[in-house]
Amino acid sequence: MTIDKETVDKVAHLARLELAEDEKEMLMKDMGKILDFMDKLNEIDTSGVEPLVYMTDEVNTTREDSIKQEITHEEALENAPKHDEDFFLVAKVIEK
Repeated sequence: MTIDKETVDKVAHLARLELAEDEKEMLMKDMGKILDFMDKLNEIDTSGVEPLVYMTDEVNTTREDSIKQEITHEEALENAPKHDEDFFLVAKVIEK
């Protein structure tokens, strides 16, 4: 398959890219190289090869979700730069 300017323009439009003419020429060459490489890969006989889904047979082991340390409401507010008796005080972000 050969890559022409129409194909590059279509891909650029789908990717919402604005390309200069010299960039289109470079992309035509690069996309052609990619397709040539894919053709080489398609020449390889993989009839006896099982599909690979995961790189290893390891099962993801995770630690149990348990509480290690509890702090009180007062301790949580202790190091806050600004707070009142119950809440952290932060700067207003959204204006109406």
